[in-house]
Amino acid sequence: MKKTAFSLAAMAVLAAAAGAAQAQSNVTVYGLLDVGVDNTSNASPSKGSVSHVSSGGMNTSRWGIRGSEDLGGGLKAVFNLEGGILMDTGAADGALFKRQAYVGLEGSYGRLVLGRSFTTVYDFVLPFDPMGYAPYYSWATSANASGPSKYGMTTAFDNLVKYSGKAGDFKFGASYGFGEQATGAQDSAKFSSGVTYTAGPVSLLATYERVNGNSIVGGARDKTTSYHMGAMYSEGPWKVQAVARDYKLDPAAAGKADVRGTLYWGGVSYMTTPQVTLTGVIYYQDVKNVAANTDADPIMYVARVRYALSKRTDLYVAGAYAKAKHNQLVSLSRDDAGFDNTQRGVIAGIQHRF
Repeated sequence: MKKTAFSLAAMAVLAAAAGAAQAQSNVTVYGLLDVGVDNTSNASPSKGSVSHVSSGGMNTSRWGIRGSEDLGGGLKAVFNLEGGILMDTGAADGALFKRQAYVGLEGSYGRLVLGRSFTTVYDFVLPFDPMGYAPYYSWATSANASGPSKYGMTTAFDNLVKYSGKAGDFKFGASYGFGEQATGAQDSAKFSSGVTYTAGPVSLLATYERVNGNSIVGGARDKTTSYHMGAMYSEGPWKVQAVARDYKLDPAAAGKADVRGTLYWGGVSYMTTPQVTLTGVIYYQDVKNVAANTDADPIMYVARVRYALSKRTDLYVAGAYAKAKHNQLVSLSRDDAGFDNTQRGVIAGIQHRF
């Protein structure tokens, strides 16, 4: 009898402790599962069309664990672990928590985290891309995958310290990735910053990123810089976005020309009903500092229809067409190369968030 009473008392204490812990902290398991069927032209050396089940039509599939603990006085600890999923095979998309793995603090001063996370530029530009960095089809992060066209931003930093805050109508942030090189603190170091200003339906964007390479003989190093300037108008069912990114690679080796590229995009989204959203976008890459008649200057036209079955589940159909000049290769994807100077694609899929 005494043993039973003791067991019941112990269970009651544990339950009370669990309730107190629950009141002070929270942990959430979440995910986004996106899979579709697509067909893409000029997707092989024979320039044939390829059809397959694809993971991530509107967004990259992922799962994660995030949480916070109330430390009192308006301060809380935060953490996030997030990894990618290949929905067509069930395999992990990279390392277990390659997307994000950080811990930090958040309070009235803003949010400061350490570990691995998306860069400040990535976070700030995302709302200004009508396609939301969709694998099918957006060039906002790094343009198309064919030829010398990866003129883009860095999506995430390892060894990162990242801050974000807000003051009135301004949101701002910065992130620094340590190079961790014995040759010097600046070798392989990375810096990313951004600011947005919102007044009513209008939002303005400005970002800056610099990524250093390793030193070579003489102390010189490669370095890349990129800038974004953008604007967005959002009112009722309408959303209009326009952004320009200038990218420059300064090579350390003597006699090599700078690599330059400016990407422009503009798009419109319109909600015809609370369930249906229509989106149209044009991406154009102006390639610079290349040999005569070798600049691809690719352009891509995109259209998408998104139908919300619920707050968590969407159906979508998207189509795109891309073309390059001077018989240069072009790809609709930022990851998969094309094999001709044009490419067409269409995808239909489903996305569920939990």
